[in-house]
Amino acid sequence: MKKYEAVFILDMRKVEDEGKAFSEEFAKNIQGWGGKVVETVPMGRRQFAREIRKRKAGIYWDYVFELDPLKAGEIREKYRLDERVVRLLTLIHDRPDSIPAGQKAILE
Repeated sequence: MKKYEAVFILDMRKVEDEGKAFSEEFAKNIQGWGGKVVETVPMGRRQFAREIRKRKAGIYWDYVFELDPLKAGEIREKYRLDERVVRLLTLIHDRPDSIPAGQKAILE
């Protein structure tokens, strides 16, 4: 299983309760595909720099999950035509859990 990160921008007009029901549905889908959700971060409402499909703001949700690489493509297929989703970005999550002491000095 590989670790992924997905960021969803939800349409405020189509989603009630700030997207909590959508978040629960997404977690159930990941579990249904044999994966597990590691972290869910509601990022709240944010204004867009430019309008997206005549919308000026959206509700952001960030998910970190583990899933089989063959099933990762199903996320885009499932939510591509969903009216609640304005944008979707899925990435391989390769952030280090901790930074070694020698590299901390380089980053500062």
